[in-house]
Amino acid sequence: MIVEENIALNPASQGIVEKPSLISMRSVNKWYGDYHALVDINLEVTPGEKIVVCGPSGSGKSTLIRCINALEHIRSGEIVVDGITLDQNPAHIQAIRREVGMVFQQFNLFPHMTVAENCMLAPMRARNMSKTQARDVALKYLDRVRIKNQADKYPSQLSGGQQQRVAIARALCMSPKAMLFDEPTSALDPEMVKEVLETMMSLAEDGMTMVCVTHEMGFARSVADRVIFMAEGKILEQASPTDFFDSPQHPKTQAFLSQIL
Repeated sequence: MIVEENIALNPASQGIVEKPSLISMRSVNKWYGDYHALVDINLEVTPGEKIVVCGPSGSGKSTLIRCINALEHIRSGEIVVDGITLDQNPAHIQAIRREVGMVFQQFNLFPHMTVAENCMLAPMRARNMSKTQARDVALKYLDRVRIKNQADKYPSQLSGGQQQRVAIARALCMSPKAMLFDEPTSALDPEMVKEVLETMMSLAEDGMTMVCVTHEMGFARSVADRVIFMAEGKILEQASPTDFFDSPQHPKTQAFLSQIL
């Protein structure tokens, strides 16, 4: 559907029973100086939902998900995550970051720590786990992303795809209620993309709530419950993968898909 001025349709008016939202963005605006990066964004993400956000460079995709865990601060509007309003209260920000995992374009692993130590750090600091508990959790999720045998190596000894899987495991070690992915395969060589996408697909199959910024349209077709198209800081269209790819409505969506498919 085309989202006129980012006003989302009300599911209740269509006879659909709404789930409570895990992530809610209401009339969100974000500026960088005079540049209006996010324009009246309205977005609801329900538990277990998989959303893919796509669009041209500079459309606001990464800014949108970075605002969800206060890596960027909004000028106006409201963001609520798991019932907590994201404001300037440090306690609220930390509470949300404990529940929302983030995987970036770059892996951001500490080079002086082993793979396991990278995964152990946040649970020890934010969840007050002992070193033994944190290592057990780290090994569990490293096994989950099929890289447990690399636990005692350093990031520099791993391929890019392996490092990104470590970054996913590190986020999972906090037992997040949702995962945000900011173009997680864009910094990888083509042969390494597949292993990261397979890991993400496996998470989706397990019911993880996910918001993923990506140009991997095959992933969007097979995994997403909803695909969102952004341009010029606005959500212009959102639909099921079938409707989005087979019958896009907005001219800018049509033009974008004609260039990448």
